Amino acid sequence: MGTTTPPRTLAEALRARGDESLAGLLRARPDLLNPVPNDITQLATRAGTRASVVRALEHLDRFALQTAEALAVAPDPAPYATLLSLLTGDGLDDGEQRDDAGAAVAAALPGALATLREQALVWGEDDRLRLVRTARELLAPSPQHPSPTGLGPTVSEATAGMSPGRLQEILSATGLPATHDPVSAVAALSALFTDRTRMAELLDTAPVEALAVLDRLVWGPPYGEVTPNPTPPVKWLRDRGLLLPVSTRTVVLAREAALHLRAGRAHRVPEPAPPAVAPTAERDPQAVDRAAAGQAFTALSTVEELLKLWNGGGPAILRAGGLSVRELKRAASALDATEPVAAFWIELAYAAGLLASDGASDERYAATPAYDEWLDLPAQDRWTHLAAAWLAATRTPGLVGGQDAKGRTLAALGPDLDRSAAPEVRRRVLALFAGLPPGTAPDPDTLLRRLRWERPLRGGAKAPAAAPPTAPSGPAAPHPDTSDLRSRLALWTLNEAELLGITGRGALSSQARALLEEGPDAAAARLAPLMPQPLDHVLLQADLTAVAPGPLERPLAQMLSVLADVESKGGATVYRFTPGSVRRALDAGQAAAELHAFLAAHSRTPVPQPLSYLIDDVARRHGHLRIGAASAYVRCDDESVLNEILADRRSTGLRLRRLAPTVLASPSDPGPLLEALREMGFAPAAESAEGDVLVTRAGARRTPPRTPPAPVPEGPPVPDEALLGAAVRAIRAGDTAATVVRREPADGAGAPPPGTLPRTTPAETLATVQAAAMTGSAVWIGYVNADGAASQRVIAPVRVEGGFVTGYDHTADEVRTYPLHRITGVAELAEEG
Repeated sequence: MGTTTPPRTLAEALRARGDESLAGLLRARPDLLNPVPNDITQLATRAGTRASVVRALEHLDRFALQTAEALAVAPDPAPYATLLSLLTGDGLDDGEQRDDAGAAVAAALPGALATLREQALVWGEDDRLRLVRTARELLAPSPQHPSPTGLGPTVSEATAGMSPGRLQEILSATGLPATHDPVSAVAALSALFTDRTRMAELLDTAPVEALAVLDRLVWGPPYGEVTPNPTPPVKWLRDRGLLLPVSTRTVVLAREAALHLRAGRAHRVPEPAPPAVAPTAERDPQAVDRAAAGQAFTALSTVEELLKLWNGGGPAILRAGGLSVRELKRAASALDATEPVAAFWIELAYAAGLLASDGASDERYAATPAYDEWLDLPAQDRWTHLAAAWLAATRTPGLVGGQDAKGRTLAALGPDLDRSAAPEVRRRVLALFAGLPPGTAPDPDTLLRRLRWERPLRGGAKAPAAAPPTAPSGPAAPHPDTSDLRSRLALWTLNEAELLGITGRGALSSQARALLEEGPDAAAARLAPLMPQPLDHVLLQADLTAVAPGPLERPLAQMLSVLADVESKGGATVYRFTPGSVRRALDAGQAAAELHAFLAAHSRTPVPQPLSYLIDDVARRHGHLRIGAASAYVRCDDESVLNEILADRRSTGLRLRRLAPTVLASPSDPGPLLEALREMGFAPAAESAEGDVLVTRAGARRTPPRTPPAPVPEGPPVPDEALLGAAVRAIRAGDTAATVVRREPADGAGAPPPGTLPRTTPAETLATVQAAAMTGSAVWIGYVNADGAASQRVIAPVRVEGGFVTGYDHTADEVRTYPLHRITGVAELAEEG
């Protein structure tokens, strides 16, 4: 924009920026775009609001925040040299060299200041740096909100309201001459405290105990309590104004005195550079990839096992939403995992859209139709689907078991588990992993310190108390202070990444690097060769077990899961055949001959004779009894079997009675009756009203189509380049319309005040726009749209006809047509020059 006049306001500073700089501001603070500001003045006003400034401060790194904090306690405006001195301590002469720490601060300060300027938190030239007023109010010290620097108020602020006589007493005690008014007295005391030589001479006369009191207050908090009769050291300090009264029982160390005791430093330890993430171990990258791939395969198997567990309809949903503690424990037992880890798998399946509520009257959780589509994908694509869902999810399984603000326990799949910072923390943690050489595992302590440096204010958000999940294998949990939510999210990320196979043996895998940098397709291509190939056979043994030496092909695994029960897992899975498992296969519609053929086709060993006998024996008895609805009845052609049932004491609760020699009736429902007879050792089959055997097949229950839960956004999304360009053009055009110079009317009435719409008669409006169309000049108009919203616009009329004016609208940067009756008035623009 090319002006050499120093800006007097933030709006003027923003107006002087180039388009690229304005786009950078909107990119860094996207909340300023909702809605798009009308002009630069509105943009500056919005950038100074409390909510927007707080959000901007939360995204500063530690040194940029320390720079802003130093400006908050510096004079307003502050020259660059004063700011540098507050960060490095007492300034050195030009010929002297700074120590290493001071040199690092001096080297990093221009970058931190550029960040603050880019985000419109600081404006002005280097000789007049200004922190926006809202940021100063947030960061400057006050009794209600102590400064992060630990500094108290200035002498001028602390003595406001002090009697003139008391001020003169302080001057006399410090050896200063009396003054004629309080203003000069405060100025003289401030000058003494900021004079290094005279201040040192004053403190040389202080009692040792008084210096000890100052030592306790110098780095904050600067406030202390005193009794009505203070001790001699405190009285000495109070008499000389080093401790100034805030109330009858509270004193404060003045900022100028504290800065002298700190050697001019606003912070005890400036942190200009981010702490490095230290490695703990370096491993073979290929071993890391293999370990991560093995865990990825385990993750897929675990999710399948969980949803298979809930195939026939999962647990009921609590009235308040979510999963009950009992059902979570049951799922953890089935998955052979701890409850926090089980909560992670459940939430992961939910985030990936594989699990949802069925919406029935007795609402339960069940697999979604997307689960069946997911099962048909290759293993590597199924993993990338889970990993991408985990990266984007705002639901935080680590909170399960904790309590919300009202003391209510947070349940898995329940409400209040969303934390909008979770995706950003996950990606940042993995980015720090990726910054290390391949195969290198980072030290969790240094990783947490790095995260706290990058977002020191964001780390202050507290999370409900809950123990972080523990992974079966992976990095040991660090022991730093994890009371802030951001650190706890990072710890949960470390464990969850190991569980999911993002990391292997504590280091980032190459497939995870590809997922982060190139996308799911590249990650799947990297993972595919590492995934174990499914087998088409098992090893049958004489003890009624089958050993699967590796992962099985899906049809084989599905059939075997119906025909046998899983006895143990690991590198090889052991299945056990039991009468109940064989009956389950027969209930699913399989015949004994089909089961024999299936085992013979998929076993590398001969089918053991005991297994063949087991199948034939269960098949011979299966369906001999028939259960139907009377409420329920039992039908059997063999009267002796019914006699046996009636004679069994265990059947007393069923209240069976004989209707005919081959039929028993019961008031129980068919389902419970079926289960009761099976528990008694019989093998009944259910039948329909027509007398046909009912075949029950697993996996029939699915929810209606469901979309995965939408992540809770963390503020407005970052705008794309097209939106940024359009927004900058609109702001510039609106600013042109708001600041354009209007020609004074011929009657000498003067131009309308800024912000008001021009007012002309319809005849004058028509004549002016027609003249502008003929000469090709621009005019300033007031316009009221159909909703009654008024605005100011600068247009260059091209055509005026039929009650409409068509022209190029500089405000909207496009050609538009306006009804003449909606134009409140028109004014010509002043000629430049």
